[in-house]
Amino acid sequence: MAKLVILSEGMTGRSHELNVDKTTIGRVEGNTFPIIDPSVSSHHCEILLRGGDVVVRDLNSTNGTYINGEKITEAVLKPGQMLRLGQVELRLETGVPAEAPKKAIDSTMAMPRGVSRTDLEQGVRGGFDTAVGGFAKKDNQGNKIFLIGAIVVGAVIVGLLIYAFVFAKSSGN
Repeated sequence: MAKLVILSEGMTGRSHELNVDKTTIGRVEGNTFPIIDPSVSSHHCEILLRGGDVVVRDLNSTNGTYINGEKITEAVLKPGQMLRLGQVELRLETGVPAEAPKKAIDSTMAMPRGVSRTDLEQGVRGGFDTAVGGFAKKDNQGNKIFLIGAIVVGAVIVGLLIYAFVFAKSSGN
């Protein structure tokens, strides 16, 4: 059974099964599937079951009806596609998982060749600089700069504490 699942924050997980030929969606209570949101028109759109197709028809809504980001007046909604009514996003889900594309099993698939013994004897081609033993050694210049900066900041903090202590002691006498 197909159903619409709301994905928008505050209404996440709320859903409606499409079990009648015509489902109306809108902000007011008279709709088959009311969605109380200011961006949804009072009578925003209708969902029609036509054979195996789920058809969405906009009812001249103020903020529009979109399927996968494209504004529509009437279009087929497929499982997994996003339906947006104003600012509310929904997804069409079915109880059947989407089929993966089938691969032909009557033909042999060629696997890419691995590394040959000749390649190993000649050394690796491309990828990284082999002149320095395979991988370039990372220098520690960034670590040195960080350590020096930390020592300087620590010295400034200690200096300020000593100054504050001496100043507080001299003003207290």
